[in-house]
Amino acid sequence: MPILKNAKKALRVSDRKAVIRQPAKSRVKTMLDAAKKSPTAETVSQAFSAIDRAAKINVFHKKKAAHLKSQIAGLLKTK
Repeated sequence: MPILKNAKKALRVSDRKAVIRQPAKSRVKTMLDAAKKSPTAETVSQAFSAIDRAAKINVFHKKKAAHLKSQIAGLLKTK
């Protein structure tokens, strides 16, 4: 457990952000799995939306989000 006052605050902030980010991260994982399983325009669009929303609240870096979107778009292109 933290001893210093600023470390206690950092722990509180970290816990609060984890609670906010977890649903977004889970939604991205679900949508990515669905898009990989059956890459249709609708599933890819939903995955893009989930990735963009997660990047917006800093679950992923914007370049990682672009990388994930590129991979999903590649799946749609091959099918």
